[in-house]
Amino acid sequence: MALDIARRDGHKALVKIGPPGVAPVPRELSRVFLSYESQPQLRAVDPRIFTDRYFSACTSCRFCDDSCCQHGCEVDSSAHARIVEVAPLLEREMQVPQAEWFTGKWSHDADEPHGGQVTRTRVVNEFCVFLDRTDRGCRLHRLSLKLGRDYHSLKPRACSLFPLVCLDGVLQPGYELREERTLVCRDQGPSLYSGVRSELEHYFGPALVEELDAMARLAAAS
Repeated sequence: MALDIARRDGHKALVKIGPPGVAPVPRELSRVFLSYESQPQLRAVDPRIFTDRYFSACTSCRFCDDSCCQHGCEVDSSAHARIVEVAPLLEREMQVPQAEWFTGKWSHDADEPHGGQVTRTRVVNEFCVFLDRTDRGCRLHRLSLKLGRDYHSLKPRACSLFPLVCLDGVLQPGYELREERTLVCRDQGPSLYSGVRSELEHYFGPALVEELDAMARLAAAS
């Protein structure tokens, strides 16, 4: 079984890929595409993003029990600071004190912006602390809309791009779709790329999406 090196602490892991002995060859992009935050940078894509499928309408899902939110997520230093700024508002809606929102541990991830310093949201009662178990959905996303802000201002990029990850310059399926195919909603709904197309355009711009659209059409025709 082919192996791919990734980092589990940011929706990344050492994972098994595809049929025995076969690893997909990333398709090089015409140029390097930078996120508007300078990181991550994309130079290639894993072709499985055009063929693997998942149930993308998350809050309409009635069979996964929010399993994609069981591990918490990576948060860069800038996003962490923005969340702390609205802590008084969040605390009114949450039953967990601010001191318990994050693990408190910081590490370096070269794929992350603002110097690559990242921490993680804490897992409370087996789910990300920011998951609303009553009304479903992300409390950070909901508060952003309530404040009239773009939800990307508070919601971590890892969650917005899920189930894709940017790893060492390659846009690829997250480990939940590669390590023993544990994502409950796999093989249902649109392609991974279709599900996060608008998010990729937000972070990397229309030029990347135009190029990926062309790749998607070729994949559909093959």
